[in-house]
Amino acid sequence: MSYSRTKATKELQSKLIHRWKPWKKSTGPKTAEGKARISMNAYKGGQRQSGREIARVLREQKRLLEDML
Repeated sequence: MSYSRTKATKELQSKLIHRWKPWKKSTGPKTAEGKARISMNAYKGGQRQSGREIARVLREQKRLLEDML
């Protein structure tokens, strides 16, 4: 059985959150290690660019092989 939030539940939760104001207590990382870790949040890994580079090199090698034959 899944939990479904009713409109009344959502409104109550919204009022409670606005009373607590958790965003005022959020301070972010304090240590250098934490700051270094959080700075990588948007990093996606660069796989797409690496894949494009590999594809480019393979196309170039294929052209060279075709020219040799």
